[in-house]
Amino acid sequence: MNNLDTSNPNNYSYVTKDIEVHVLGGLQLNKLESLRVTLSVEKITKTKAVLNILRQSIDLYNDSQCEKLVRKCAERLEIGTSVIRKTLQELTKALENYRFLLTTQQSELQKPFSKTLTTSEEKEAIKFLKSKNLLEKTNDLIGKSGVIGEDTNRLLMYLIFTSRKTNNPLHCISLGSSGVGKTHLQSKVSELIPEEDKIEITVLSANAFYYFNRTELQHKLILIEDLDGAESVLYPLRELQSKKRITKTVVHKDRKGTTKTIHLTVEGPVSVAGCTTQESIYEDNSNRSFLLYIDESEEQDIKIMKHQRLISAGKLNEEEQCQSRLSLQNCQRVLKPIKVINRYAEFLELPQSVFKPRRTNSHYLQFIEVITFYKQWQRHRHYNEETGEEYIETEIEDIQEANELINEVLLRKSDLLNGACRNFFELLKKYLQKEDKSTFTNAEIRRVLRINPSNQKRYMIQLQLANLVRKAKGDKRKGYQYEVVTYDDYKATNQHIQELLQSTLQSLEVQVVHNGSISKMDE
Repeated sequence: MNNLDTSNPNNYSYVTKDIEVHVLGGLQLNKLESLRVTLSVEKITKTKAVLNILRQSIDLYNDSQCEKLVRKCAERLEIGTSVIRKTLQELTKALENYRFLLTTQQSELQKPFSKTLTTSEEKEAIKFLKSKNLLEKTNDLIGKSGVIGEDTNRLLMYLIFTSRKTNNPLHCISLGSSGVGKTHLQSKVSELIPEEDKIEITVLSANAFYYFNRTELQHKLILIEDLDGAESVLYPLRELQSKKRITKTVVHKDRKGTTKTIHLTVEGPVSVAGCTTQESIYEDNSNRSFLLYIDESEEQDIKIMKHQRLISAGKLNEEEQCQSRLSLQNCQRVLKPIKVINRYAEFLELPQSVFKPRRTNSHYLQFIEVITFYKQWQRHRHYNEETGEEYIETEIEDIQEANELINEVLLRKSDLLNGACRNFFELLKKYLQKEDKSTFTNAEIRRVLRINPSNQKRYMIQLQLANLVRKAKGDKRKGYQYEVVTYDDYKATNQHIQELLQSTLQSLEVQVVHNGSISKMDE
């Protein structure tokens, strides 16, 4: 019979016919090679009066300490040594078994949650992934889940998050001024990803990434609320994105005092998403990521404020939102790792105006593969005759959908100005055209656009260096008046990108129609 009572976690009791023992403070679960406890031992008498109590800290796995305690108890409590020795042995066995139970429960709690879909849930998810216009329906479902506006950004982000399941995941950084909803967009879209597949981080210490288990981050989505809180880990984060693994060499002393060099290795790949207002500071990380500029228009403001009012009025269908999130999570769970081959890849090209074309080209091709990967339940399975490896192939419609979604990303990558400066310039041109003005002053624009003077000064310097704005008249003492050099720079770049992507797509379609297959195109 087990006489150990663990109802009080800080005071276990073990009662026999002759002795009552209390284990004060519970058990240590981190050192299984010892059983160090603090005991309170007292003799049971017929009068139930406490005559003497012995308190002692002891390692019950240390035989010498146990023998000393046996003799001390026998002398102090006037009980035979055989009775005390037997009681301690039984107590040790009971505590040992209970500790094994606690460690097992603890390890079960620490295991990552993984939901197993029911047959009906799996069938429903696969049916959705097999439906026509999948990306359009997915975007509608994202909207129903509670993501307001941002039609292109939200679908881009969802597909980028989906890429974590591939061998070449994509990454994204949400950019925009303070308070426009960068973190909100990221958190709402991340709710569509199963909990077991993501890690949300607010602040990281310098060596945090090196102390994850070797495979703990594999195919995970890492969400960083604000990149300002992760400055100390930007370098290992970049290495994890590029090399898909990071290694740190440290000096370690074992139990014998011997110094050894050990390697801490964490394997990827991972998909990383973060938010910031400072695009230029995180340029190295930005080069590895899709840059998603948050919609700061008045139309988006109206949509968000209307949504906020509906929440406050209790008129939102929360059940529909919850069901939409669950449906998209289940879709993610039924996506299985599979190789994607894009036989059209060698015929695709990017505009020459794109900065850092090597990395951008890689992102473009990977994004097409992600769309194909997301449509895996609509694709015929092929098998490599030599290796037997299973794979699916990209179709022209995947490239077309990728072009439509990625157009804004490529446009921003081709722009001489950063996102904040471009937004300022577009608002400036819109104001001048509306008011039918050809010149403007800094004071006038600050008043109309309600912009911070230091930000405006920085933007004006960039615009003048890019030869998009110039001084029209005035002097340093009285102040300058400026004029816009060209109004069509952004529009022309956008048109050029669209024409190039469209012509490439049309060329592919024509060749496929004439030749019948891509293999003939190769010939």
